[in-house]
Amino acid sequence: MATVRGFFTPKTATGRSSLVPAPPWYYSGDLLTVEYRTDPARVAELLPEPLTLADEDPGAVAIIWADWQSCSGSKEELLDPVRSQYKECFVVVRCAFEGRTFSRCVYIWVDKDFAIARGMHQGYPKKLGSIHQTRPYPYGQAAPRIGEGGTFGATLAAADRRLAQAVVRLNEPSETNGFVNGHPMAHNRWLPSIEPGGGLALDELISSAGQSFEGGQAWKGDAEIELFDAPTEELSALRVEEVIGGYYRQVGVVWNGGTLLQAGGSGAE
Repeated sequence: MATVRGFFTPKTATGRSSLVPAPPWYYSGDLLTVEYRTDPARVAELLPEPLTLADEDPGAVAIIWADWQSCSGSKEELLDPVRSQYKECFVVVRCAFEGRTFSRCVYIWVDKDFAIARGMHQGYPKKLGSIHQTRPYPYGQAAPRIGEGGTFGATLAAADRRLAQAVVRLNEPSETNGFVNGHPMAHNRWLPSIEPGGGLALDELISSAGQSFEGGQAWKGDAEIELFDAPTEELSALRVEEVIGGYYRQVGVVWNGGTLLQAGGSGAE
């Protein structure tokens, strides 16, 4: 019998066609973050058992635009940029499990298939989207600087519908780029059974975080954000009630696996 290889499908005799290579995965990028408060009941609707609302500021939400360059340990993707560059927009809330506070990505859109594959492994609920954000450069008048007065815009669309747009105007340095996305992630890995009515073949609550992190100086400022209705999206249900602020930071992250918190019992259908 043939041996087929590859971390992810498609598996072949060589493994060269696998959509993503095995971790560790390395990320370098620019993060534009807007934090705001919504009705905590809308957050609770997105938390499957046994997760519950965070004790403090349970309605806090972060929407984060990211312009990434990523690679595996070989770094070969960096010489074939179509395999390394992608953009995403993800929506993060906080939750609690067994007395500990976690961050949780409840929605996320990306513009490359390999990013979706990695999300399936990590428990991120990734979908295809169109994501754009203003890029900073140190020279010329066609780009803002990461510093006082720097102004950045960002948009998110999916299936030809605009879902969100934001503007951030930086005022001063910050110790962090927000608090909502500041904890290990609590995610679910779900896969339906192939047999009709068979429930879930994979049902795991997992936690993961960056194996290592480095970042440039974070900046904060004023932010504006709008959310829009769409036929097959529910982001607008996390209605903006109060804007907390906006942030910009350049970061580098290494991701190399996670930890199983609980097998089964999520109550998902």
